[in-house]
Amino acid sequence: MTDSYLMNTYARMPVAFERGEGAWLFDEHGTRYLDAISGIAVCSLGHSDPVLAEAICDQARTLIHTANLGHIRLQERLAEALCELSGMDRAFITNTGAEAVECAFKIARKHGHSRNIETPRILVVEGAFHGRTLAAISASAPGKLQLGFTPLVDGFHRVPFGDADAAARALEADSSIVAVMLEPIQGEGGVRIPPDGYLTALRKACDRHGVLLMLDEIQAGMGRTGRWFAHQHEAESLPDVITVAKALGNGVPVAACVARGAAANVLTPGSHGTTFGGSPLACRVALTVIERMRELDICERAERQGQRLRDRLRDRLEGSKRVVEIRGRGLMIGVELVDDAADVRQYALDAGVLVNVTHERVVRLLPPLIISDEQARRIADTVAEAIDAGA
Repeated sequence: MTDSYLMNTYARMPVAFERGEGAWLFDEHGTRYLDAISGIAVCSLGHSDPVLAEAICDQARTLIHTANLGHIRLQERLAEALCELSGMDRAFITNTGAEAVECAFKIARKHGHSRNIETPRILVVEGAFHGRTLAAISASAPGKLQLGFTPLVDGFHRVPFGDADAAARALEADSSIVAVMLEPIQGEGGVRIPPDGYLTALRKACDRHGVLLMLDEIQAGMGRTGRWFAHQHEAESLPDVITVAKALGNGVPVAACVARGAAANVLTPGSHGTTFGGSPLACRVALTVIERMRELDICERAERQGQRLRDRLRDRLEGSKRVVEIRGRGLMIGVELVDDAADVRQYALDAGVLVNVTHERVVRLLPPLIISDEQARRIADTVAEAIDAGA
């Protein structure tokens, strides 16, 4: 078998997986790997969850797809469930995180035009990642992501991440800014956590200027940080718009843009839509994922195991001259090194543990939220051994 017929868009690891069970993946030769990537924060319930598998099979036998020309009751139920979890009023159900982000951008612009702002702009932050559509890469951090894809989409103004004063000054200086868009924790940017009170300060600045606060919770949401959404670590930071995807379907493509207040009523029939989004199959899956997460008390598990994993890493790597910082919330963890971390990924792979590297120097750990104590310990010990081996 060869990948010569595939477009060359991924620097793949030298392994092909054929099946999974819980936090384990098995390659085509039967070798077992402990998954500390979970499909990049997607498979939070692990692989082949039996309840989810049965729901998929049952719904596939019943109805997979029907157009959004008629009512889809499962879609309505999912929208209600997401609004209950997030404190929002309405949801647009779609397929991917990038599509949810595009929906948020369209809400912001249409909201701006409704206020007679001829050229509405969106405030974004340095180090961001919002997806791979043209608008999403335009709002993301400049660099490789944008190389070769100019001209970019106009209408974005960038300020430093974690600097609420810089954002407030930008809002004060530019009345054409209609929304602020950011990740509450930057995932692709290296698991960067802003200072305490940052989101609350942004909320207050947005309120002063009548600007929407929009949070990209695609990677940090759905229990990953020990809360349903990462912004919920700050009590007074409720946004106007949230984008959610990844773990919502545990591997089945489903995403949502949820909004409240004026932002929830901006889109009208004909102003936005999707062919596949909100299908009965996708919505049945997402509803089952939410139900399973509740049953498993997934937020508490993520918080507890994340603390255990970080504590173990700090114990094992104390005094290491190669480590800059160990940081994270829940089971969204980054170990920043002084040098390139590619050797850590390869060492871990050889040891049967899958880890990811972002920003060249950050070992990013995003294991399933159902990992056991022993699995958390093995991930930490393998990463520590890999870092020490390359010192």
